[in-house]
Amino acid sequence: MSFNTIYVMLMWVRMAPPLPLIFFLLMIHGVSSAGWSVSYSPSHICALKDSTVIMRCTYKYPTGHQIKKVFWTKDDISGVEPPDLSNDPEYSQRLQYLGDKQQNCTVRLSHVTLKDEHMYYFRFITDKDDGSWFGKPGVTLTVTDLQVESPEKVTEGDSVNLSCKSSCALTDRATFIWYRNKQPLTEGIDRNNELLLQSVRREDSGRYSCAVDGHTHISPEVELNVM
Repeated sequence: MSFNTIYVMLMWVRMAPPLPLIFFLLMIHGVSSAGWSVSYSPSHICALKDSTVIMRCTYKYPTGHQIKKVFWTKDDISGVEPPDLSNDPEYSQRLQYLGDKQQNCTVRLSHVTLKDEHMYYFRFITDKDDGSWFGKPGVTLTVTDLQVESPEKVTEGDSVNLSCKSSCALTDRATFIWYRNKQPLTEGIDRNNELLLQSVRREDSGRYSCAVDGHTHISPEVELNVM
């Protein structure tokens, strides 16, 4: 071996970081990411006010761990252990965990209100030191009510479209029902969220409201005057 070759090898050894340090860093990266996950389906939910919402969720963790605690939360404060919503008086009677301590972390929230609009997260803790996971980003819940839109002026013989509007597209498929003066309508053509009244008459005047079939929430009434 030549003198130049020996000199180059010595310089490489001096410049390179110690091998144990490289190995340690690789091990830390692997522990912090491999085998841990939380998935939500869907990740955004638009729900009708006073309805029941199911947030579907699955989670994974490395083999050799045993699940000790699972819970849902809505707070994401760095450095602070998030609170369990099942212990929150605003949620304890409405939140039901449908999952298990293996893979399923689905939860059900009933009687949702506009105050329930948040991003929700699932968290689980295992029996190992630092063996816990916070499912970020979470699932976003948007809560909407219903509003009827109708033309301001209607004349006898006109065709009229009434629309049942929400602030976001409802996640669950919805069948809309209509009321006039609080009585269910059996006339008119119902198309998705619209009610078509053809060749309106004076008798079509009244207070109109809408709802989603299977739900108790009804929109505020809107007056329709046929001139």
